[in-house]
Parts: sequence; structure tokens; C-alpha cells
Amino acid sequence: MSNHPYEELAARVVRLALERGATDAECTVVEGDEFSVNIRMQDVESLKEAGSRGVGLRVLKGKRTGSAYTSDLSDEGIDRMIRSAMDLLAVTTEDPYAGLPEPSELGSLSADLGLFSDDVSQLKTEFKIEQARRAEEAALAFDSRIANSEGASFDSYTGIRAFANSRGFCGSYRSSSCSISAVPVARQGESMERDYWYSVARGYAGLEDAAEIGRKAAQRAIRRLGARKVATQKAPVVFDPRVARSLLDNIFEAVNGDSVYRKASFLAGKLGEKVASEKLTVIDDATIPSLFGSSPFDDEGVPSRRTVVIEKGVLKSYLLNTYTARKLGMKTTGNASRGITGSAGIGHGNFYLEKGAISPEKLIASVKNGFYVTELMGFGVNTVTGDYSRGAAGLWIENGELAYPVSEVTIAGNLKQMLCDIEAVADDLEFRGSVAAPTLLIREMTISGH
Repeated sequence: MSNHPYEELAARVVRLALERGATDAECTVVEGDEFSVNIRMQDVESLKEAGSRGVGLRVLKGKRTGSAYTSDLSDEGIDRMIRSAMDLLAVTTEDPYAGLPEPSELGSLSADLGLFSDDVSQLKTEFKIEQARRAEEAALAFDSRIANSEGASFDSYTGIRAFANSRGFCGSYRSSSCSISAVPVARQGESMERDYWYSVARGYAGLEDAAEIGRKAAQRAIRRLGARKVATQKAPVVFDPRVARSLLDNIFEAVNGDSVYRKASFLAGKLGEKVASEKLTVIDDATIPSLFGSSPFDDEGVPSRRTVVIEKGVLKSYLLNTYTARKLGMKTTGNASRGITGSAGIGHGNFYLEKGAISPEKLIASVKNGFYVTELMGFGVNTVTGDYSRGAAGLWIENGELAYPVSEVTIAGNLKQMLCDIEAVADDLEFRGSVAAPTLLIREMTISGH
């Protein structure tokens, strides 16, 4: 297989930087085309088609680093970028933990991960507009109470990412994605509610039918009509998959090497300890074919892998890049992530909560009196202390059945306790993005009504 021109470009930039006196260098080249159309009440509200490309360089001289970026891929543009990265070296302070991964840590998965689907670039603009229109039309036709719409959209992307460093790594991969979403508004008397549904896939063939997305969004909006408030109480809380995902975002923040070495995480210093219910297993896996968190290597050229983060309640691993691994005296877990330029931060692959064996219906049926949460508002989560308080909406469970909609309440607890109080995990795990979780039941939280 011949090297992509962008791999050659990245390798050349690294070579030139070394010739200018850098002791180490890494270069990222990214090119992408994105399309987005939004339809509102059947008219095109906005349409965007944009292509972008850029090169980012990070140079090291001893323990000093400098970074620069350019979207000008001419020889002059590249030369200016290298000069400005080298100039920055002179003014930055030394950092004993700076440096590239060891050569033995570098590499790339050889298997085809199915990240690119040719059908995305074949889609015609008219066809994409039509798909968004169909989704909104189906939502509006679903029920006479769907009175309005905040729109429906179709988005698509195709791109390539190449990376090279001075330790001998050079690689690239192409990726694509497309998605359809709809946001209808339901009305009944004075009550107005909105909700949404969407589908996303690497290729058009993997998308749910546009009309089905519209109908599902409409159904979700309608079931929220006539919402009540509930009395303040302690009760079991069920997170639907969309909301359970946000709990994984909180866990990711807590196991992210940056938070851990800054001691800004309630999970710092807890490796090998029980930190959650044994029903909870959390995995980070960037090797699953055609998913959105997958890639053959991370943004430092370290091969992607599967890392068990929490196993049956026991904290097994943090997620680290080379820098945070050195600070913690550990090894990188292949979780380096960056835009085009600068030092790598930490990202996840496909970060998910392993599914259980019970259906979501059975899980709900097991709750006599509790709150089924379908939406969370606000950002009241403190990763240092674990304090958790967020606005919520959803449906009240009475005798194991979804009885009536509830809104304008707050659910509160502490993440440490919430993770230990996970009593059941359902079997409805679905990836709509790189973070996924099934329906789950938390034994008890404080629900504040009015």
C-alpha cells in the first residue's frame, strides 16, 4: 500500500524540524469536508458546506516544547510554521515530563476498522435536504399535538488524519460519518414540550430511516405533555440510555489522567479499590469496528486498545497519555487526543458501560415508586468531591409502570454513592456516538420538587 501524500507531508515536516535543531518532533495533518443542512417547518433554514485542512507541528528541544499550526500547505507556509514553533522553544519553560512515547510503545492496528464509508461522499445535496425534510414531515404528521418544530437536520463528514513523529511512527486513516436528527415541539393547552431523536453512522446505509427518526422524536415530545411536579422525596431513579451516557462523561472526567494527577478527582489514589456496585463494568475500547471512538492509533502514534476501567465495581485503570502516565509513574493507555496542534490531552475511544441481562421494561417494572429520567439540565457535578445536583425531566414510575410526565425537579446525590447504589443495568446498550450506556437503576437519590 503506497503512503498517502499527507503521511509523506507529515514525515517531511518532522524531518525539516529536526534539521532546524529540534531533538524531537511530531506532526499532524488533517483534511475534512463537512456538510450540514437544517430544515425548519419544511423550509431550508441553513445550509453549510465547508472544507478545511491544516498542519500542526510540535517540537521539543530537551524538555522545552513549542507548537505551531498552518492551513497554508505551500513550502513557504510550512517553513513559517516550523520557524514559529522553533521560536517558541526559546521562550517556554522546561517541563521534566515532556517528551514523546518510547519507540517500543508506538504502532498502529493493522485490521480495517471500517471507519470510512464511500457512500457518504456520493450523497447529493438535494438528497440530504430531502432526508431532513422527511424526518421533520414524519414528526409533524405523527400527531395533531405536534404543533411546531425546532427543525430537522442532516449532517455528513469525510476526512483524513495523518500523523508522523521523529521516533519512526508514520500513519494515516480516513473516516466518515453522517447523521439525521429531528426536534419537534408538542402542544396541549398551555403545555409545550420539545424532545429529539437522532441516528448516526459511519455510512448512509447504517442510518435509521428518516421518517422513523421523526416519529420517535414526536412520540418522545408527546409523552412529556402535561408534566407535573412531584413532592420532595428520596426515591429510586432510573436513567434512560441517553441520560446514563452523561454519567459515563462524569466517570471519564474522574479517571482522566489530568484530573488524577492534579488530585481533582474523587477516584484519585483508588486503583484496585471497590468504587462502584459490582453491577458496574466500564470499558474504553478504540478497536471496535465502525464505531465513533475507534481509530488505529491515538494522537501520539500509540496503538489503540481495549482498557477495562472499572471491573465489577473495582477501579482497574485510569486513561492516560504519555505525559500524564509519566507524571503518575505509569504507562500510557493509548488515550492521547489533540486537535491539530499543541500538546496532546486525553480522550476516550468507545467509552461504555457493559450491558446487563435484564430488559429495560423488566428493570422499570421492578420499581414500585420512582423517577425515570429522560433529560438532565445544568452542570451541577463536581468531580473533586463527587457532589451531584442536576435539573431533570422524565416520567414517574408507579407500581412498575410509567404513570405520568414530570418536569422542573432536581435530582441530587454524590457520585461516589450513586456508583455504589447502581442496583440494575439493562441490556439495551446502543452506540449513538462514542459514549454509550444502557438503562440503569440507582437505588436512591434525593428528588426535589416544589
